[in-house]
Amino acid sequence: MLKQLVNRLQGQVHIQVETAFPERVLNLCAARGLAFWDLEWKSPTTFTCRLGRRDLSALRRSVKGKDCTVTVVRKEGVPFFLGRFRRRYVLLAGLALSAAALFFGSFFIWDLTVEGNETVTEERILRALEKNGVSIGTFGFSLDGEDIRNHVLLEIPELSWISVNVSGCRAYVQVRERVPVPERVDERTPSNVVARRAGLVRQVRALDGVACVLPGTSVEEGQILISGVEDTDTFGARILAGRGTVTARTWYSLSAAIPLQTQAKRYTGEEKTGWSLVFGTQRVKFFSNSSIEGRGYDKITNRTPLSFFGLRLPVTLVKEVYRFYETVPQERSAIQAEAVGEEILTDYLHTLVDPYGTVGSTLCTSRREGEVLMVTLAAECEEQIGETAPIYTQTPDA
Repeated sequence: MLKQLVNRLQGQVHIQVETAFPERVLNLCAARGLAFWDLEWKSPTTFTCRLGRRDLSALRRSVKGKDCTVTVVRKEGVPFFLGRFRRRYVLLAGLALSAAALFFGSFFIWDLTVEGNETVTEERILRALEKNGVSIGTFGFSLDGEDIRNHVLLEIPELSWISVNVSGCRAYVQVRERVPVPERVDERTPSNVVARRAGLVRQVRALDGVACVLPGTSVEEGQILISGVEDTDTFGARILAGRGTVTARTWYSLSAAIPLQTQAKRYTGEEKTGWSLVFGTQRVKFFSNSSIEGRGYDKITNRTPLSFFGLRLPVTLVKEVYRFYETVPQERSAIQAEAVGEEILTDYLHTLVDPYGTVGSTLCTSRREGEVLMVTLAAECEEQIGETAPIYTQTPDA
C-alpha cells in the first residue's frame, strides 16, 4: 500500500510493449536498473506493465532500433494530474487556495465528540463548553485545558472531571460524572413504617423497631407495619426510629376513555425539497419556508458531512424533504382502541410501580359507551409498600 502511494506521488506510466523478442526487453530493463511491475502478458509477443515516469525515456532509448514498439496506455499519478493545469492559472490559484485553506483550517475545531456521559446530556456539556470558548470554529492552540475544566465543573456540578483533547480539527471531550452521595439514614428521629397502599404482605424485614404484621396478612393504607415504640417489659416503652422493608402483593385497577373517532393523516403526494449548507455554526439556505407556513407536513432531514480525501470539512450538506398531508376523520375499531388504551394504561402503571417493585400479571377489558371505549386494566404487582411516618412525642403548642 505504501509503495503504491509513493509510485503515484512520483508518477507512473502504464505501457504496452510489442516485440518479437520480449525477453530481450525485460533483460534490458534489468540490466539498466529500470524497475517495472504489474507485468501482464497479452500474447507471446505483447505484454503490459507499469514503470516510473522517469524511466520511460530511458526504456525508449534502450529499445531504439531493436524492432520494438512501446505504447503509453495511461499516465497515472500526481505529476501528470498537475501537468494538466500548467497553463490554467485560475485553476492553479484555486487549487493553491484550497490547499492553504485545508492547511490552516486544520488548526481550528470543526467537530466535537463527547464521551463518558450517562446522565448529563451531551447538549448541556456542549453549551457549557461554548460558553467557555470551546465551539466549532475555535482556534485549537488557544485552548486552556485547566481554565476550561474549572469553569465547566462549576457550571455542571454533576461532573467530577472533564478534559478537552484536540487532534487535528476534531476535539475529543472526555467527562466523568460524579458519584452521587447516598442518602443518609436518619436513625434518631422517632418514626413508624406504615403502609403506603393496601396489599397482602409477603415478607417483613424489620431493621429497627417491632414488626406489627406477619406474612400472609392483609393491610390497609396507613396501617402500621413496623412500630417505632418497643415495650421493654421493665422500664416502660422505648421509642426508636423504625426502619425496614415490607414486600406485599398489590392490585391496581386503571381506566381510560379512548375515542372511537380520531383524526388521521392523509398524504397529498406533494413534496418539497430544500437544500442548505452549514458552515460551522452558520447556515445558508437555498429555499424559503414562506410557501409552507400554516400547512401540515412531515419534515425528513438528512445531514451529510463533507470531506476531502478523508479529511473532515467544516461543511455539512442538509437535505430537508417536506411531505404535505391533510387531516381526515377516521373510525377506529374497538380492537384498535383497546390496544391503544392498554398501551397508555400499561405505561402509566409502570410509572407507579417501577420505583417500588415489578408488575406481575395484567388483564385488559373494555366496554363501549357511546362514541368512546372505556378501557380498564387490572394488574397484580409485587412491591415494597412501607414508608416512614414520624412519631410525635410532644403535643405541639396550640
